[in-house]
Amino acid sequence: MTMLGSEGTVPLAATVAPATATDRLDWVGALGVPGPARELALRDLHALLLRAARHQVWRMRTQLAAGEAVEDLANQAADDALLAILGKLHTFQGRSRFTTWAYKFAVLHAAVAVRRAAWRHREVHLDDTDLLDAGPSPAGYAEAADFVTAVHTAIGTALTPHQRRVVLALLVDDVPVDVLADRLGSSRNAVYKTLHDARVQLRAHLSAAGYATDHATNHATDHGTGAGAR
Repeated sequence: MTMLGSEGTVPLAATVAPATATDRLDWVGALGVPGPARELALRDLHALLLRAARHQVWRMRTQLAAGEAVEDLANQAADDALLAILGKLHTFQGRSRFTTWAYKFAVLHAAVAVRRAAWRHREVHLDDTDLLDAGPSPAGYAEAADFVTAVHTAIGTALTPHQRRVVLALLVDDVPVDVLADRLGSSRNAVYKTLHDARVQLRAHLSAAGYATDHATNHATDHGTGAGAR
């Protein structure tokens, strides 16, 4: 079984096998010291990252517009992944093979590149007042109409304008979190923190209004107003 597709394959067993001391020392040592060995290691690592990025872009290709330069996306993702790995080289603890650890960076950056490309020409509404109409619920959600109405009211009254913008973009308009972070000039972590704080506020508001909130807030935001952040 393989993981990377026709552009070049890496056996699955090779990517999940436990790390050895030699594996860790070979990669970390070579990448950490300037010289010919580092240049060779950078070349080999970039080749691995590019294969992984191509595989991930291919998996997500249906999100892209026709004619999108998928090879450019894969190359950019591999470049970004390589820079991220070099910046976090000191955090590699050898719990898995170095190539397995590195592979995850390529997958992450390729997924981000695809989502950004898919939204490049799409407008992201950042109006904090554009709440959904809390009128008749769709079929199948009729029994939850009262609670969904309460959630809409809470979004409009219990959240700050910035929290509303984030909640509506992520949970109503289904904007990918990395795309929203770009449009806001923020970071993924900051956007996730805002979403977390907003959910805490919503739970408190709904609890005070007499609604059980053990899992209801997540259910309502994930199903009553959107698909949830990704």
